[in-house]
Amino acid sequence: MHTLNYKYDNSLFSNAFGFLRFPLEFDPYNNNSDWVITGVPFDMATSGRSGSRFGPTAIRQASINLAWEHCRWPWNFNIRKNLHVVDCGDLIYKSGNIQDFVNSLQNHAEHLLISGKKMLSLGGDHYITLPILRAYSKIFGKIAIIHFDAHADYYDNDNKYDHGVIILHALNEELIDPTHSIQIGIRTEYKNHFGFTVLDAEYVNDIHIDIIINKIKSVVKSFPIYLTFDIDCLDPAIAPGTGTPVIGGLTSYRALKLIRSFTNLNIVGIDLVEVAPAYDCAQITALTAATLGLEMLYTQVKLKTKN
Repeated sequence: MHTLNYKYDNSLFSNAFGFLRFPLEFDPYNNNSDWVITGVPFDMATSGRSGSRFGPTAIRQASINLAWEHCRWPWNFNIRKNLHVVDCGDLIYKSGNIQDFVNSLQNHAEHLLISGKKMLSLGGDHYITLPILRAYSKIFGKIAIIHFDAHADYYDNDNKYDHGVIILHALNEELIDPTHSIQIGIRTEYKNHFGFTVLDAEYVNDIHIDIIINKIKSVVKSFPIYLTFDIDCLDPAIAPGTGTPVIGGLTSYRALKLIRSFTNLNIVGIDLVEVAPAYDCAQITALTAATLGLEMLYTQVKLKTKN
């Protein structure tokens, strides 16, 4: 009789619980991990098609396709031997109670940060970023953000709970420094930059990648950076499983090239949001999100090594 083996290189479809089969740790505040992955199954602030509450599960399941690689191309090291990552499961909050969700997520984020962890959060709609930014501001003060999105998310619609106003709320609450923040892939209406550097989708798709990379680094400098990636930044041909798709977006190749250049940036937190598996096809959106998340963690190994 064979005994169960929970190593990360197990059978492709077995034990698909944590992201990339990183260890499950339901008390994430009291361990020696570098990064903690939290699923945030919330989509009550969605303005388009709902369903991103199922995003964390879809991303974790798709990530198993990546778990067999000991050394992911083009990196030359095994991330598990260089970065201690755990998955603490999904945030729990009172069903249908948005304010309880906000309080629960901010409290969870604060506890992680106080205990010396960094966060990779899997959404959920983009509203999840706001409570996390509130927690980060208590520790770091004003921070910079790198914001991948089709939408600018500072639409003034007088709505307290809306995934399309999170950047406006963050600015009004002085959580982020717009002069050291950058938005990438925007291709919907925005009348005011609010001090952000905006690299719209047309520019990012047409210009040489090295120019974009240098521009990003010149804006964020050495500021503590929160990286938020809305999957609808990508073209819906690449990532159809999202609530508010907009054609003309980035390719996954271009997004990967940009993210892989972030090894020298002071990234202190990450989220991946707006994966809605009901609109996906053959898990391609979930797999794309899982791959982007893994690549983001690889950049952190390089940063940790340099420190």
